[in-house]
Amino acid sequence: MQNIGADVFLWLFKAELQPPLATAQPEVWQYDLAIGNPQLETEMKAVILLSGGLDSSTILYQAKADGCECHAISFDYQQRHRRELRAALFVAQKAGVVKHQVVNFDLRQWGGSALTDDGIDLPKERSLDEMSQNIPVTYVPARNTIFLSFALAYSETISAERVYIGVNALDYSGYPDCRPDYIQAMQEVFQLGTKQGREGKPITIIAPLINLKKTEIIQLGNQLGVPWELTWSCYAGADVACGVCDSCRLRLAAFTELGLKDLLPYAQ
Repeated sequence: MQNIGADVFLWLFKAELQPPLATAQPEVWQYDLAIGNPQLETEMKAVILLSGGLDSSTILYQAKADGCECHAISFDYQQRHRRELRAALFVAQKAGVVKHQVVNFDLRQWGGSALTDDGIDLPKERSLDEMSQNIPVTYVPARNTIFLSFALAYSETISAERVYIGVNALDYSGYPDCRPDYIQAMQEVFQLGTKQGREGKPITIIAPLINLKKTEIIQLGNQLGVPWELTWSCYAGADVACGVCDSCRLRLAAFTELGLKDLLPYAQ
């Protein structure tokens, strides 16, 4: 593990720089924010899967509200853009996590998703009904299984008790790895596939948003104080959110339904 602190910050905030080339072994970057805080020594440790989006930011603040010592982990898997990683850094810093790490690996070598293959167009200007018809091309094969595997390894290394993930089964995307039966299956993997689990101290997957509507997630986030203006949901990844991709439209529709203004600026 390489602790590069400020270098991570500078790389994430220089949009003109190209992402680093994938290496034979995944790289883990560590960004320490509150190491040695004496107030955190007796709290339950939790690893938070943080993409920088609306859902993952909400679960980070939920973990804080649950009294956890929060260790955030984000992933640069050579996705379409890194704008969400900047958002993850902002949100992690605002929340005051103990550590924020970015794991680097390459899913573009397989593609299979509009997020990892530039030859697959992003869906745009679709209605909510259209989004609910089929699993969309923005689904990245086995992504949450990969993410949870990294989180599990990290959790066992630091003797964490929980892994928080912001999956949502009611989202119109209908991703197969965001559903309750999937999370239940992964919980069994967590118990059977680790020393910690076999010794009777299994790491628990916490998915507090799994049965919430997007409007309910926003309401929860408001109660928790999530800084929506720091988050990022857009698939396009420009300086300003596009407003027409599926993720933007889902987010905007939920804020509109609640009669609230989304503080994130949009191109449309």
